[in-house]
Amino acid sequence: MKKKEEKKMTIYDYEERYVKARNGRTARLLLCVVAGVIGVFLAWCLLSITLQIWGINAYAGYVAAGVSAVLFVLLFIVPLVKILRMNYFQTNIPASRAAAAKRHNRRVRRDIAVRMVDFGTRVENAGWYDDAILAELAAYIRNNDDEGIKRALTAMYSGRVKKTAKDYIFRYALRSAAYSALSQNSRTDAALVAVVNLQLIKDIVFLYGFRPSETRLLKIFAAVVRNSLVSYGLGSLNIGNGIVKTMGDAVKGIPILGSAISALVDSSVQGLANGTMTAVIGFQTIRYLNREYKLQDILDGIEVDETEEELAEACRDIETELRKKPRAKTA
Repeated sequence: MKKKEEKKMTIYDYEERYVKARNGRTARLLLCVVAGVIGVFLAWCLLSITLQIWGINAYAGYVAAGVSAVLFVLLFIVPLVKILRMNYFQTNIPASRAAAAKRHNRRVRRDIAVRMVDFGTRVENAGWYDDAILAELAAYIRNNDDEGIKRALTAMYSGRVKKTAKDYIFRYALRSAAYSALSQNSRTDAALVAVVNLQLIKDIVFLYGFRPSETRLLKIFAAVVRNSLVSYGLGSLNIGNGIVKTMGDAVKGIPILGSAISALVDSSVQGLANGTMTAVIGFQTIRYLNREYKLQDILDGIEVDETEEELAEACRDIETELRKKPRAKTA
C-alpha cells in the first residue's frame, strides 16, 4: 500500500500556523522601555552602593562614583548595544512579505557563516565551533551555496554550539550563585544578577550569530527585570518565597530547574535562587533562538509566488501617480 504524499505547506498554511498578529513598532518601543528599566535599576543599585561608601569616606565616594560610571558603561551599555546590533531572522511575517523575508534570512545565514568562519580562523582552540563544519562552511561561502550553508549551520547548532551554550549557562549560573553568596547585600545582589544575565544573553547571541526578534527579546529582557527584582526581594524572605514559588510553577517544563526552585523555598539559599534564575534566562534564550532558526528553515522551503507582492507594489505606484495628477475642476 502506497503512502499518501504529504501535502506541501504553502505560504498561507505557514501564515495561518506560525504567524501571530503583532505590532512591530510597539514591540520595539516596549523593548526600549524594558531595556531602560534594566538600566535605571542597575544605575540605582550602583548609586546606592556609592552613597554608602560616600557616607564612610568622601574621597572613597568619589572613587566609587567614577568606578560605578565605568562599570555601568562596560556591564550594561556595551552588552546591550552588542545584543541589539545583531541581526535576526524574519519569521513572523504575512504572505505578502514572505519573498522579502526569505531574501533577508538568506543574507542573515550567510553573515552568520562568515562570522563563524572568521572567528574560527582568528581564535584558535576556542572550542566554540566544530572545525570540520567550519571548513565546510568556508567552501560553501566561496561557492555561494546557500543550501550547503543552511545544512552546515543546522549541524553546527545541533552539535557543538548547543553544547557550548549549555556550558555557558552552567558557568554563569555558578557565577551568579557565587557572587550572591559573597555580597550579602540585596542591592549588590540585584545589580550582579542583572549584569550576569545580560552577559549570558550577549554571549549566547554572539555564539549563535543572531539574536531573537523584538517580541522574544522583549520577553527575555522582562525576565532579567524579574530576576533582579526577585533577587532584591529575597532580602525579605516573605517576598522572596512568594515570587520563587510563582517561578517554580512557571518553569515546570524544565524539571531540573523546577525542582531546584522548589528546594530553594525550603532552604532559602539566595545563591541557589540567583543561579537557578540565571539558568532559566539562558535556556529561554536558546529556546527562542532555536525556534526562530527552525521557522526560517520552514519558510525557506516554501515556494513563494511573488506576483501578489508585485501587484501590491504596482497598486501603490498607481495610487502615488494618481495623487500627483491635478483633479478635474467641477462645474
